Amino acid sequence: MPDQLRHSNPVVHFLLHGSIVVQIIIGLIAGIIVAWLAPGAAESVGLLGTFFVNALIAVAPVLVFVLVAAAIAGHRKGGATTLGPILLLYLIGTFSAALVAVAASFLFPATMDLQVQQGELAPPGGVLEVLKTLLFNVVDNPVHAVANANYIGILAWATGLGIALRHGSDTTKALLNDLANAISWLVRVVIRLAPYGIFGLVTATIADVGFSALLNYAHILMLLVGCMLVVALVINPALVYWKLRRNPYPLIFTCLRESGLTAFFMRSSAANIPVNMNLCRKLELDKEVYSISIPLGATINMAGAAITITVMTMAAVHTLNIPVDFFTAVLLSVVAAISACGASGVAGGSLLLIPVACSLFGISNDIAMQVVGVGFIIGVVQDSAETALNSSTDVVFTAACTLPAKNRQPAAASPQA
Repeated sequence: MPDQLRHSNPVVHFLLHGSIVVQIIIGLIAGIIVAWLAPGAAESVGLLGTFFVNALIAVAPVLVFVLVAAAIAGHRKGGATTLGPILLLYLIGTFSAALVAVAASFLFPATMDLQVQQGELAPPGGVLEVLKTLLFNVVDNPVHAVANANYIGILAWATGLGIALRHGSDTTKALLNDLANAISWLVRVVIRLAPYGIFGLVTATIADVGFSALLNYAHILMLLVGCMLVVALVINPALVYWKLRRNPYPLIFTCLRESGLTAFFMRSSAANIPVNMNLCRKLELDKEVYSISIPLGATINMAGAAITITVMTMAAVHTLNIPVDFFTAVLLSVVAAISACGASGVAGGSLLLIPVACSLFGISNDIAMQVVGVGFIIGVVQDSAETALNSSTDVVFTAACTLPAKNRQPAAASPQA
């Protein structure tokens, strides 16, 4: 009887089996309407968004640990040879994004009011400190790494365990694979809640922040979002075409729609890992590859963060009338790309790395932290767009290197959820 009801009732069928993208768009529109007509209900409705994001954050570390360990334990010889090209695309993409941001900052220079009051924030002291943090994250306690979503540590321990279990019995490998499939099923259940989560997030954000506070920094926002659009719609397609030698835009738009849309509202690359894993599964990519490349990308593939660091730093430079030559601009791009790899993968993670780039120009930490303060003011848009670019690009580059091996057309990569 329940099955008959499910198939006979179009509303129930749509909720259980309909396109999740369409449902998210409906949730987005509903959230805007509720925030506009009943802002007093935003706090209660916002609990849906908090529940959804927390559910993804909770399941993501376990998912990554088990999937990576299972993939490596059952690794077929020569099965993951595309990881190298994916990492290369990550590095090229992040550095290219920083260059785009530098060029745009010269063409459309922006300034800001550096009078923002700051709270207790602790930025890293330099690029070496960022790299040291990454290094120590590798040897973090495995339980602590999973509990605190330290994906560098999770990858390190899962890789070590997977290599050790390659010499284990077939029964052990089968058990690990069954566990990975079970957790993947749980993730798909959580992802079906995305429309309700987006509804709650949009309602709470618009009712709480609105857009009046953003008008004073419209120029910087337009510069940031413009750079991210150039990377998403020009740089990334060019890199994908370089790998696929065919029209890249079906793949680009699929990833923006099914990964970038959810990442935009969750504002966390880490929380979007399960969404990206699910998209890679629907694209029929190599599980041995994407189970490693997606969580790794959420840590080091940070084109959006590189843009944020560069644009905000250049805005401070223009405000203080500091001259910038070509060599220093290129050096800023390198520092921004390296610093972006140390972004935490959570909302606002790139902003505390701005002082690292500002130090190149002799800008004091006090002033640099005022720039960070401006970043938090516009963060409701900046961080959302940044995360959408970062997270969707993880799937774009993974697919670009995996699709040729599977001899699949990108145009086929737009399945319904």
